[in-house]
Amino acid sequence: MDEQMNYGSDYKYIPATSIGSGTGVEVLPDLFSYTVQIVNIHLIGNLKTKEFVLVDAGMPNSAEQIISVIESRFGTNSRPKAIILTHGHFDHVGAVIELVKHWEVPVYAHELEMPFLVGQKSYPEPDPTVEGGMVAKMSPMFPNEPINLGKSVIPLPSDGSVPHMTGFKWIHTPGHTPGHVSLFRENDRALIVGDAFVTVKQEYLYKVLTQKQEISGPPRYLTTDWKAAKESVMKLEALKPTVALTGHGLPMSGELLTESLEKLVKHFDEIAKPDYGRYVN
Repeated sequence: MDEQMNYGSDYKYIPATSIGSGTGVEVLPDLFSYTVQIVNIHLIGNLKTKEFVLVDAGMPNSAEQIISVIESRFGTNSRPKAIILTHGHFDHVGAVIELVKHWEVPVYAHELEMPFLVGQKSYPEPDPTVEGGMVAKMSPMFPNEPINLGKSVIPLPSDGSVPHMTGFKWIHTPGHTPGHVSLFRENDRALIVGDAFVTVKQEYLYKVLTQKQEISGPPRYLTTDWKAAKESVMKLEALKPTVALTGHGLPMSGELLTESLEKLVKHFDEIAKPDYGRYVN
């Protein structure tokens, strides 16, 4: 393992927690979603064979909590085959270095996310001026400097397969970040969304804290390409998923998911795209 791994100088604990923090949902027998403060991690794998992967890596300083959840589900000293990142924002890579060091496992992400994961490039500054509530106003305190995973991070295979996730394909869903991906399994149309769309209005503190479920676009204060974001939602809706595990908010399934996604595509500019902000055009 690469000993030179490090977080950016702005890495820090973020004091925000929802009522869902510390709770998990078994969406399907091999799909488990767990909330770390205000963001979800996902455990994908077989409880009998104990073979699984971790999708995304939670908030800063959450490594012990994530390890505990995994050992509760898969057994003491369990470790994933790999960590798959939907993207590299602070709330999806918050514990990744500690987890890589603890388990000695590889990390996979889209090639276009690599600069943000090997210390080369910072994400654009969060936008506190964007239309939204208190979380948007708080966003300047969120880390945006790159982390450096060194040789521990590997580009996802170009054929669309996802290492150690049989049946899943990765789908490029940019907009929120350049290399954002979602993961889709054709045989049961299960979808792991990342932040391409979410099921809570992430800009509003009250809704984040209470986890009021409603479909929305990617978190506004960190989304820089709204044209691409809309196209990504259209791409995901066309898959007709039966269940969606999102980066923020509760899982959504069945008719509610179908109708909500159709509504989001039809009214994306009203529901998701802010009326004003630094990255709105």
